[in-house]
Amino acid sequence: MHAQTSQPASQPRVAGDQLTLLLSLVPFLIDQGPVTVTEVAERFGLSVERVRALVSLIALSGIPGETRQYLHGDLFDILWDEFETNDRIVLTHQVAIDDSPRFSAREAAALIAGLQYLSALPHNADTDAIASLMAKLTRGASAPPTQVAVAQRDAGTTREIVQAALSTGMQVEFDYLNARGDQEHRLVDPLRIESVDNDWYLRGWCHLREAVRTFRLDRMTGPLITAAPRSSHALDLLLPDTLFQPSSDDVDVRLELPTAALPLLADYRPERSEVVGAGARTRTTLRVAHAHVLKRLVTGLAGIVTVLEPAEARKVVFDWAAAGLAQYAGDNRPESDKG
Repeated sequence: MHAQTSQPASQPRVAGDQLTLLLSLVPFLIDQGPVTVTEVAERFGLSVERVRALVSLIALSGIPGETRQYLHGDLFDILWDEFETNDRIVLTHQVAIDDSPRFSAREAAALIAGLQYLSALPHNADTDAIASLMAKLTRGASAPPTQVAVAQRDAGTTREIVQAALSTGMQVEFDYLNARGDQEHRLVDPLRIESVDNDWYLRGWCHLREAVRTFRLDRMTGPLITAAPRSSHALDLLLPDTLFQPSSDDVDVRLELPTAALPLLADYRPERSEVVGAGARTRTTLRVAHAHVLKRLVTGLAGIVTVLEPAEARKVVFDWAAAGLAQYAGDNRPESDKG
């Protein structure tokens, strides 16, 4: 005869409650060893009927063993005679715990290397959560992971200086080379540092332009943290999710390129694309801040992209190419010596 205990009216059960109880009950039974149903009921504040139902469910929980089928003995199991006769719970099989899959040493090393890289990023530096996760991966691997080290940030670099200004809430000043080739001195309230591919950007309130602007860190010269705190209005600004935002001053540039090469323009968000002829080539439109942005684009895709319009954009690209060609005008070496 099973002992009965009273229990206050319980709230409706949901799957989440059942799972939480099982996740708590199994480690308890493993640590405690043989224990009575009454002791478990008192420990978890449950009725004995609820405990018996949970224990019966344990035998159907977990993952299959080597057979990959849900056969007797492949999951959690208990001494049923003890359970049914003496109201005692004794686990006899723990496949779901003992045979749980583990990362290989190589897999763990790869994940740890990724976490080391994340810890080097500005917003994740020196976080306890990342260090704790790396330690758990090391302990939980099937073999000791290979020691992998990811290079950390160099002190004194532009990114380090800007990050320090961001962390301390101070303004930063620097000389900035824009896409037109003009050098300007900027005073900025730093708001966020982000990366796109291999390039790093600072987003902040520019006091020269009196608006939020995005700056490439590799175009900054002589960055310094000022003695002035970040402006109060900068704290209230909501940055958009995308790094680059359209402006009424943007220029629509029409390009033509092989259709197969169109994915190379993905970062520029091409629009209004249409195939030409049999489809081997495509014409598409890019919105750029100014025509000088095309210098970098055309240089990286030399011989692939053709600028169609507007005329200003075609002239910028033509002048850029002509200036490069002119560098070879005075080269009078014999043809055999030229690379």
